[in-house]
Amino acid sequence: MLLGESSGHEWHGKIWTGRWVNGSGGAYDAVEPATGQIIAAVGRATPDDVTEAASRAAAAQQDWARRPFEERAAVLRRAGDLLSANADEIKGWLSREAGTIPPFGDFQVHTSAQECYEASALPSHPYGELLRTGDPRLSFARRLPVGVVGVIAPFNVPTILAIRAMAPALALGNAVILKPDPRTAICGGAIFARVFEEAGLPEGVLQVLPGGADVGEALIVAPQVRVIAFTGSTRAGRAVGAIAGQHLKRVHLELGGNSALIVMPDVDVEKAAAVGAWGSFLNSGQICMATSRHLVHESIADAYATALADRVQKLPVGDPFREQVALGPLIDAGQRDRVHDLVAQSVTAGAELLTGGSYEGLFYQPTVLARVPQQAPAYQQEIFGPVAPVTAFGSTDEVLALAAGSEYGLSLGILTKDVYAGLALAERIPTGLVHINDQTVNDEAVAPFGGLGASGTGARAGGAAANIEAFTETQWVTLRGDLPTYPF
Repeated sequence: MLLGESSGHEWHGKIWTGRWVNGSGGAYDAVEPATGQIIAAVGRATPDDVTEAASRAAAAQQDWARRPFEERAAVLRRAGDLLSANADEIKGWLSREAGTIPPFGDFQVHTSAQECYEASALPSHPYGELLRTGDPRLSFARRLPVGVVGVIAPFNVPTILAIRAMAPALALGNAVILKPDPRTAICGGAIFARVFEEAGLPEGVLQVLPGGADVGEALIVAPQVRVIAFTGSTRAGRAVGAIAGQHLKRVHLELGGNSALIVMPDVDVEKAAAVGAWGSFLNSGQICMATSRHLVHESIADAYATALADRVQKLPVGDPFREQVALGPLIDAGQRDRVHDLVAQSVTAGAELLTGGSYEGLFYQPTVLARVPQQAPAYQQEIFGPVAPVTAFGSTDEVLALAAGSEYGLSLGILTKDVYAGLALAERIPTGLVHINDQTVNDEAVAPFGGLGASGTGARAGGAAANIEAFTETQWVTLRGDLPTYPF
């Protein structure tokens, strides 16, 4: 076991230096969303803790970067093995702390392990190139670690959205300071501290600091931290980007989405509704890539919305740790109230409520809105909850305008029998990810990931090229055999 039994375990440490250290901010209760039960005590970081951690990380990073590349690769492979070996415990924490249903927990653990395995190939990857030069010398460019990387991860998919930056950053010789969302500090923070300790990562190279916005800001401005990898809302991302810019920091932003699923008239309506349901209701819609707008041809829009409502009315909602359910709770009351307000305002704006629109505690019923007008909040905004808005279109030009009309540009799905027409359509819609004949929620450790516009700063994770670009600096080097002669 990594952290002990998943019921009643107390985790007080928060700054990882190879041992648990009580935090200067005291402790707070980790609460299970499904029941309101306190499941752990978690140390709270402060800005002073960030200052201390950054100094420790900078010192530890020098030795870590000088380690043989085989050693760094081995640590990442062992971390992947440990994630897989402890999958049941990690899934338990995901269900209790984040409200994750077990199948989605399986996906998170599997993908997190794959992130480590893929990162383990980075230390042996070619890290430079020979350059032509007009002088009698050897000229080349090489990639070096940036030093200390700050990773700020969210609550919704806490393992993947932390490890996708941590693993490549560590593999390439950097130290990492991870600030998980305090609502998921165990499954998104403590788990990784224990995994990498067991994997043999040297003391101080990874440190975990759960905390609020003040801790995140301190991490961004710390002089030793040269790169920030942030995943979260667009509003918060804009603030992170502004602070990072003031301090001349590189920042990688993976932000919100309002992703469209285009349903063309030639599809099987029932099958298309099943695809759309997965895209909107997986993890109770708390995914940045969630299908947030179902753009359906007018000839089948009503039939599609009805089929979608009939399907989701059968989905069980409940405690994913103790019951077999399709949807767990939303993370907290603030998120629930925001989702409900968007639904209510959209109905007032003219949307038709086919099913859902109600809640008990943090359990929000899967909701389908038909005939959603473009001015409705559920069409315009990222919902981040179990809501599927359906809007009809009449022509290819109209659906192009609708799909491209959002400030977001994260993911796009197109369902059609004419896959080449779908591919041509996708070329005209600004988006970071496109899935022809699939919904919008897809992720693999080997694939570049990132959005455009209000969804972020492009592909900054996934695949060797993106990861090396994200977490190294380019250094130009020349060598001469003799000292040159200059005019003075």
